[in-house]
Order: sequence, then structure tokens, then C-alpha cells
Amino acid sequence: MINPVWLRTFVALSEMKNFTRTAERLGITQAAVSQQMRQLERQFGKLLIRRGREMQLTPAGVALLQYQQEMETAENRLQMRLTEAEATCGDIGIVSTGSIGLRLYPLLLDLQQQHVGLIIRHRFAPDTEVLEAVLSNHYELGLTSSKPDDPRLLASCFTKEPLELVVPANKTIDSWQDLIQLGFIDHPDGRSMATRLLSRCFPGNPGISSLPVTGFSNQVRLLLEPIARGLGFTVLPHFARISFANQQAIKVMETSVSVVDTLWLIHRKEWPLSSRAENVVSYLRQALHCTVDVPI
Repeated sequence: MINPVWLRTFVALSEMKNFTRTAERLGITQAAVSQQMRQLERQFGKLLIRRGREMQLTPAGVALLQYQQEMETAENRLQMRLTEAEATCGDIGIVSTGSIGLRLYPLLLDLQQQHVGLIIRHRFAPDTEVLEAVLSNHYELGLTSSKPDDPRLLASCFTKEPLELVVPANKTIDSWQDLIQLGFIDHPDGRSMATRLLSRCFPGNPGISSLPVTGFSNQVRLLLEPIARGLGFTVLPHFARISFANQQAIKVMETSVSVVDTLWLIHRKEWPLSSRAENVVSYLRQALHCTVDVPI
């Protein structure tokens, strides 16, 4: 390994071509300059040729100077990657649960179209896999519906997402009996979500198990298709509902009580976010706040 002090002295000497002026420039003695050059020459061979007042670099000296320039270029490139110069360029990995992912992915593509140097990697995953993906450094950012208690992760509130009772556009729900007549379109989190919302909106009801199940889908993007066709109702998060293309065929019933979940942004606690990750987070927060009527 090259002593950085000696290398800095050598670079200054190659520019000044004079030991005395080099010493003055660096604020050291001429003897110190000579000693450092002797140390470098023990390591790399003859670096300088002095002919009277002239000083020239040997081939070894030229190679050492080129090495220093390459190191400086690499350091500048590293600094650029760690600063705002790379805020809109490079790779950004985000892993999220399905509902919020449906809303975020089009926004991320919009951002990528604005900045051609940005590379978006997005993955849909359940909460447990979101945590694992961030902890294993496969993704820098994660969005999860439950706040992790792992000390290696830093979590902050990203947005709020209410649960919604979604029915066909031509139906109205006034009682538990209306839900029975319509039937429940289930999904992997359907029963737990329906229980949380309906138990508050219809106190004293016989429970979600009393509702006939008229369908099931594990694809959140397809879940509202049977509702749009009049085949039942469901309870699901807001962002999953607004991602459905055929909004005119469904409607959200106003409920007397709201159930709102917090979505948590997570990343490794010991590592600060990259500038481009901070830029993406800021962009997404602003986009959600401006375009979605959800309390942030």
C-alpha cells in the first residue's frame, strides 16, 4: 500500500519541479520532501531525474503519477455515487406488500421515464418476505403493513391506508342481511380484514363465518372483477381498490367506523439511505399526498 502522504508530496513535486517550492507549498521542510521521495524510490525504483534545474519523471514516475490520477478519478466517482449527483441515476430496489405496490409501481415507472439513468426494481411480497429482503440487502427499501421490532431495521410511517367495503355499483348495504344476500369474495387476508371492519360497522353481527363465500382470488389485481360483475362484496385496502381499472362498476360503501392501517417504510438501520433512495421516497410521498385522498 502506498503511503498517501508520500504520494501527495510526489504529485506536488512533479508539478512544482523543485524541492524548495514543493516544501513551501506543502508546509514542510525540504528535508522532509527528500526523505519521502527516497521512501517511494525504495518501493518503486527511480522516479525522478534531475539535470541541473530541470526535473523529469522516469517511466516509473509517470506510472505512479497516472496511478494517483486514476485513484483521484475513482474517488470522485465514489463521491458522486454518494451524493445528489446520483439522486436520479442508478439502481433502486423496493419490495412491498401487494396493495401499496399496485399503487406505487406506476408512479415508479413515471419517475423512471423522467430519468433514463434510473433503474427500478420492484417486488411484491408478504410482510415476512419484505423484512427478509431488506435484511439480506437484496432491496434497499421495504414497505410493510406491520412495524418490525428487529433492531437492525429503521421504520417510519410512510402513509395511511383505510380498509374499504367494496360492493357492485348497483348495490347498497344497509344491514348484515344485505351482506348475506350478496355473498363474500374472499382473498388471503379477506377474513381478517372483513372481521376488523365489519365487526365495528355491524356490532353484534354473527361473524364473518356466517357469510356465504361466493368466490376467492389470491391475485389482488383480479379480486374486484367478480364484484364488478355483481357476484359479491369484499373488504380490501384502499390502494388495491383504486388500482382496479373498471371503477365505474364498483363502489365503496361509507361506513360508520373507519379502520386505517399504517404502512411502514423500512431500511437497514446502520446504513444511511442512498441519495437516489431518498429522492424516490420524497417523490412517492409527494405523489401519494397529492393524488390520494388518504390521511398521511
